[in-house]
Amino acid sequence: MTTIKICGLTNLDDAQCALTAGADMLGFIFFPKSPRYVAPASARAILAGLGSARARVTTVGVFVNMPPPLIVDILDQSGLDMAQLSGDEPVSDLTALAGRAYKVVRSVDQARLYLRVKPIPDPIPLHPDLLLDADHPTLYGGSGLRADDSVASIVARQCRLLLAGGLTPENVAAAVLSARPWGVDVASGVEAAPGKKDHDKIKRFISAVRQADASSA
Repeated sequence: MTTIKICGLTNLDDAQCALTAGADMLGFIFFPKSPRYVAPASARAILAGLGSARARVTTVGVFVNMPPPLIVDILDQSGLDMAQLSGDEPVSDLTALAGRAYKVVRSVDQARLYLRVKPIPDPIPLHPDLLLDADHPTLYGGSGLRADDSVASIVARQCRLLLAGGLTPENVAAAVLSARPWGVDVASGVEAAPGKKDHDKIKRFISAVRQADASSA
């Protein structure tokens, strides 16, 4: 079954909607320039508000070009499980965060570089090896642009790939059936405005993924 990550969460209502609708991963962005930025204390409060249901999901902090010791500190402060490295981080940063991070890539060459330091696969995989996003000249995500389908298909055959980039309730089923990724990631595609989710879009997105799963079973 395809893993579903709802990213760019900024408030408890949206996080509760994502969890109730069936999301497997919840993402919080710690990049101050993002319109979806949240402070670590806010993320921690959101997770606390989810109560015991929080245990049903893997939680992810999104970072851009931040030193590994600071990433670990923020993960610990906020109570999140994993770090997503969305910037221009060197391979050594991923190695330093072994077991607690995965890398965003935007090309096959980048994917191959980071797959060289891929840890031993978990018996029960809880997180991706890589996330593939659209290649934007200035943004580190949330651009709404589609990732390259041909790149997605190649990388998805080599690792647990979380596919992002311009996914919406209308196109995610086709993306799942075409690339066969380990999971899909959405932020802007289920928003009413930057940082505020559209709950109907979240439900339709998750439903579309599950329908695609059922049709390919």
